[in-house]
Amino acid sequence: MDTLINPLRHFWRQLLRLIARQPLSARLLLLLAGLVWLVPARAVLPEGVRAALARAQIDADSTYVWVAPVGSDTPRLAHQAERLAHPASVMKLVTTAAALHRLGPAHQWSTPVYLDGPIQQGVLQGSLYLQGRGDPRLVLERVWLLVQRLRALGLQEIRGDIVLDRSHYALPAQAPGAFDGEPFRPYNVQPDALMLNQKSLILWLRPDPAQGVAWVQPEPALAGVEVTASVPLNRQGCGDYRAQLAPDLSQPRRIRLNGSFPQACGEKAWPLAYQEPSSYDARLLESLWKAAGGRLVGRVRDGRVPLGLAPTLEFPSPPLPEVLRDMNKYSNNMIAQQVLLALSPVLPARFETARPVLLDWLQQPVGCAADEIVLDNGSGLSREERISARCLARVMQWSWAQAWMPELLASLPVAGLDGTARRAVSASGRAHFKTGSLANVAALAGWIHLPNGRRVVLVAMINHPQATGPEVRAALDSLVRWVVDDKELNTP
Repeated sequence: MDTLINPLRHFWRQLLRLIARQPLSARLLLLLAGLVWLVPARAVLPEGVRAALARAQIDADSTYVWVAPVGSDTPRLAHQAERLAHPASVMKLVTTAAALHRLGPAHQWSTPVYLDGPIQQGVLQGSLYLQGRGDPRLVLERVWLLVQRLRALGLQEIRGDIVLDRSHYALPAQAPGAFDGEPFRPYNVQPDALMLNQKSLILWLRPDPAQGVAWVQPEPALAGVEVTASVPLNRQGCGDYRAQLAPDLSQPRRIRLNGSFPQACGEKAWPLAYQEPSSYDARLLESLWKAAGGRLVGRVRDGRVPLGLAPTLEFPSPPLPEVLRDMNKYSNNMIAQQVLLALSPVLPARFETARPVLLDWLQQPVGCAADEIVLDNGSGLSREERISARCLARVMQWSWAQAWMPELLASLPVAGLDGTARRAVSASGRAHFKTGSLANVAALAGWIHLPNGRRVVLVAMINHPQATGPEVRAALDSLVRWVVDDKELNTP
């Protein structure tokens, strides 16, 4: 039997207290009104959804759903809505809304640069300090722009060192592959106060049939790192071309591809998290600085900005809404974690200091109960994070009434068109969805825009060993189709 949702409990407690104080005739009228209020809510999953779940070999008890019109606390469908469920990446909706409320849509991160000596005839008589303050969007092209800003100061040579200050965060060391044993997947990159190009690179693979090889081009080039220049072509199907390349990523200074590449694949871009993340920033900066014509007498190293030194320039990030679009459209876990760390009221930032801010916000003003969420890193890339469908729906309902709501909506993939929701079918072009997928988890949450102009909040989470593959996507799509076709919701 599905559990009752908190709004219903509260409603009936208040109604029964009121009934007890009324004459008999008034009691009957009030009781009838309460029953009418309850009618629109369904506790049993629609038949089509149950059939789709059965085809995916998933039982209804593994499914958590909340569907309600925007602005209404009365659900049209509530199934196990109070129970905690693993949300996977739909947890990013919570982090997004909290950041827009607490930081504001005009928020920007800043990366200051310090010089501890004068520039004389293009030569810095000292060291340059780059202080990371959590900017998650210091991607390759923006790091290149930062280098150009330094060159525009008239800086040609640094007699000292380039010093990287990461002291804005105080995070415990964690192996990149600790979550799922995939240390070279960019989604596993750990947060860092100085996050240059997400500590990743792309191997571009370009077949050249005339030469019988595929040329390999790393982007970006990293100082001191040698990459296999080419691999033989083969005539196998494209399939898992990464395995056919037989990569050896055991040595940070050498990226070896010992296999071959299927000609049938055409040009491919293979994103990789660098195998030694602690040295990535130094290698990238040295490479870009020298490529821009700069000279470095010292080395690139970690350190701290000297006390009392004023910044020479500040390099701002894009505004928060632009960062959130990168985060949500393609479900970037590193960005989500750094956005959560930006909520920390004290420095150096830690998850332990950032979590209470988000949890307090969830309870007041959003209105979730304390036992409706278990927070870890705010990205959903966690085995601990949990949330109820009701709480996530309350976040979405509350957010809809905020002035920054358009920024949140614009950050989400459009169903059937882009990002991680491009495979959605039933509400193609009519919904903004955040998707979530992990081993044992499939989830979907967002807003559906009905033909009658009404908007509906949908939250659906499936926690089950079979929660992978097209059958599960079909089950979630059947729920979306039910919302789009439901007569009650489509009533003007």
